[in-house]
Amino acid sequence: MVSVTVYSARLVVPVTAPPIRDGAVAISGDRIMHVGDRAWVLRSLRERGADVTEVHWDGMVTPGLVNAHSHLQYSGMAAVGQGSYAGFEDWSRAFSVVYAEGRDWAADAAAGAHEMIRSGTTAVADIVTDPEAASVLHDSGLHGITYWEVMSWTNEEWARTGRTSVEQALDGLPVPPGRGLSPHAPYSLDIEPLLEIPDIVRERGGRIHIHLGEAAFESGLDDPEQRPWHRAGLSSFRELRRAGFGVSATEFVDQLGVLGPDCHIAHGVYMTARDRAILRERRTSVALCPRSNAVIGLEEPPIAAYLKEGNAIAVGTDSLSSSPSLDLMDDVAALARIAREQDYLDRDLHARLLGAATIGGAHALGIDVGRRRTGYLAVGALANMTFFDIPISTDALIDLVEYGGGRTAATMIAGDIRFATPAFPVAASAASSESSYDDEHCARSAATIAYAATARESSARDSDLSA
Repeated sequence: MVSVTVYSARLVVPVTAPPIRDGAVAISGDRIMHVGDRAWVLRSLRERGADVTEVHWDGMVTPGLVNAHSHLQYSGMAAVGQGSYAGFEDWSRAFSVVYAEGRDWAADAAAGAHEMIRSGTTAVADIVTDPEAASVLHDSGLHGITYWEVMSWTNEEWARTGRTSVEQALDGLPVPPGRGLSPHAPYSLDIEPLLEIPDIVRERGGRIHIHLGEAAFESGLDDPEQRPWHRAGLSSFRELRRAGFGVSATEFVDQLGVLGPDCHIAHGVYMTARDRAILRERRTSVALCPRSNAVIGLEEPPIAAYLKEGNAIAVGTDSLSSSPSLDLMDDVAALARIAREQDYLDRDLHARLLGAATIGGAHALGIDVGRRRTGYLAVGALANMTFFDIPISTDALIDLVEYGGGRTAATMIAGDIRFATPAFPVAASAASSESSYDDEHCARSAATIAYAATARESSARDSDLSA
């Protein structure tokens, strides 16, 4: 007899199918067996003779959140992230001072992973700079990709020792989960490393992740002659800039073969329409990190343009060295606000942003297919789910997207409840050490949702009166 646990909820949001009122997700081992109407799921399982245990949640369940850009090892550098900066170089100076002091990178990364699980994240794109932090996803049981960061190699040093060093670092990353390389940025490596890193990764079937469009000087400049910069014989993006070439950073890395469906970029703030079109042509996703951009002093990401033009988007928190928290839903809320301010008024906004935080992130990491597929609720997918303490109403999805930060009630990874608040039905038997939750944050979020509901009702009454 097969043992099955059915997690039912007042609202199940599969993401790749319509939301299900009074829905249920059946779990066996680390996989999803059924998703659908609660009565149908229970009846189907019992007809098959399964041994069924039901856990009911009086709120909402979604796929596990996927954080598509983070540096978990910097979780102990919150003092930097609590500052305010005039731009990327200003922030970088502050970061470099604290980084040079050294930290227990393994302990800091573990603390960051703990915080992510508490806020509903089940998979992460984690960029690792110091080897002590390289095993955090593996050790914490989080899914995703560990990316070894590559930076500061000149052409000459790369040929002498760089390539061998990077290959050894990549091959030494623990699996599971997946692994890849993260060339830091177009301006922090010479051309030869940027040319060869994609080959190193693709030979091994790995992934690529690069910061792109995070600094204002990456934008394209007026170059009326459209000079063929790739024939100029210069060694780096910075040399091209000094020589007066106006190529954008996106065009630069595209010419070098970095972009593609096995690559996703972080930030994508300083992007022209042409740059965004290149990302679409290469099937390259962009992980948007609006709260990090705000701390550093950057412009807001062009989320409305990405949505209108059809770019593949995901969401990331970046690290505590540039962001207030590792709660992905707070970045989702920021994107909703920015999109409206940029005049994105389509009614699909909230569904698309929740999709960006789930299957969009999984797609960016290449974990939306195959045996490790996640980011949506469907038969055969990994049993990664997030339970939210969100009042169920006709506006529940809006409330989740705009006020979902701090509202995680439980986090499931591969069928195991890894975090649960005392209010969640299995909290007593699930990781008891995790049960102390930020009640004040939850109370603030609940009050915000209640206020938003009241405001909507008032607005509706005003509309009726004006009509």
